[in-house]
Amino acid sequence: MLPKGTEKSKELIEAYSFISPLLLFILLFIFVPVVGTIVTSWFKATTFLSEKFIFFENYRLLFKDVNFWQSAQFTFLFILVSVPIELFLGILFALVLNCTIPLRGLLRVCVLIPWAIPAAISARIWELIYNYNYGLLNFLFMKLGIIPKPINWLGTSLGAFFSLIIADVWKTTSFVAIILLAGLQVIPEELYAQAQVDRADFLQRFYRVTLPLLKPAIIVVLLFRTIDALRVFDLIYVITSGGPGGTTTSLSLYAYKYFVGGDFGYGSALSVILFLIAFFMSIVYVKLAGFSKEIA
Repeated sequence: MLPKGTEKSKELIEAYSFISPLLLFILLFIFVPVVGTIVTSWFKATTFLSEKFIFFENYRLLFKDVNFWQSAQFTFLFILVSVPIELFLGILFALVLNCTIPLRGLLRVCVLIPWAIPAAISARIWELIYNYNYGLLNFLFMKLGIIPKPINWLGTSLGAFFSLIIADVWKTTSFVAIILLAGLQVIPEELYAQAQVDRADFLQRFYRVTLPLLKPAIIVVLLFRTIDALRVFDLIYVITSGGPGGTTTSLSLYAYKYFVGGDFGYGSALSVILFLIAFFMSIVYVKLAGFSKEIA
């Protein structure tokens, strides 16, 4: 029989051998790129010029950059509007799909279609729908007599903003609904039966049974959707390209423009700020969900 310390050491070695591929993946494809981006942000790194170490100068310039603050304002406003709408609609869809209704399986498949379509393709579809000259939206509204002439939906800041919100809600609400549906299906039916015995109506059952037990799934959905909306790029790039006048430029798109322009140091500084925001948001959601306590 092995000594107690030797047995524990053997178990530890076996455990690390099992997770070593995952640790190697994290090291090569997550840790190294993050560290590399942070280091690059300390340099004046532009195309065809030698690198110059400037430490935090890129960050100092960044916080004085009016366009950066405009992009940050748009990005956070995009999150604050799109994510709650998607959560609300996702809960409604999940409740409907959780009921015993005809063709429920088919409906669940149909709900996934918007999420399954690649983002660039769905964004192109919406760009064609909003098109001023031959867009479907103007065509239908004019045929129905709602508007007398075409409207340039993407020509104003407000119009472009809500056009992006609608396109994003259409694509990602299905993802929210499927995650919440999975959360609904693990709630014991006995709790609803007991609530009916106590003569609780639908709203009472929802607020006192469904919502509290659905909290972990809701937090997971909010975490994924907030981070996804924070780094939104392809939707905006295809539909508005950040226009009009840069009012729909997200932080990701703003960083991309500097990388394309060859200013890798400044673009890396933007990427680091974006990473830090996502990191702290993730911590907040984990604390709200109480996952850290459950793990402990």
